Amino acid sequence: MKEYMVEKPYQCDTCGESFTCSADITRHKCIPKAEKPYCCDICGKSFSQNNHLTQHKRIHTGKKPYHCGICGKSFSQSSYLTKHRYTHTGEKPYHCEICGKSFTCSSHLTGHKRIHTGDMPYHCDICGKVFSNNNNLSTHKSIHTRGKLCHYDTGGK
Repeated sequence: MKEYMVEKPYQCDTCGESFTCSADITRHKCIPKAEKPYCCDICGKSFSQNNHLTQHKRIHTGKKPYHCGICGKSFSQSSYLTKHRYTHTGEKPYHCEICGKSFTCSSHLTGHKRIHTGDMPYHCDICGKVFSNNNNLSTHKSIHTRGKLCHYDTGGK
């Protein structure tokens, strides 16, 4: 089964947390650090709500309490299971208002909209070239490392 990585191009300068859309980072920045009293004892990340901390801790524990009744796949958050179910139903609830194309995930729609807006939030730190999605940036970065082989000391053998 194919898994997708959610693009999060908007990063908070203060804490480093990343978000899928600009509205989420704006909302995040409005919450003062003092209003995030729930702190992860493993990595130090803090949250405004205890249930967000509980969900976050599953990253460290690997706990996946939400199971798909069709294929048995497990997820750490109920929202991930909801999105996964679309793979079985074929439902695509997120629609582009410009061209009508439909998607199973809101983050895929967000990425698609960049085709229409020209938004290029991913920058190559080597040459400065910009991209609309992280996958294209990763593919591009390989041109900078291509042909640069690692040489190991074999001890004169």
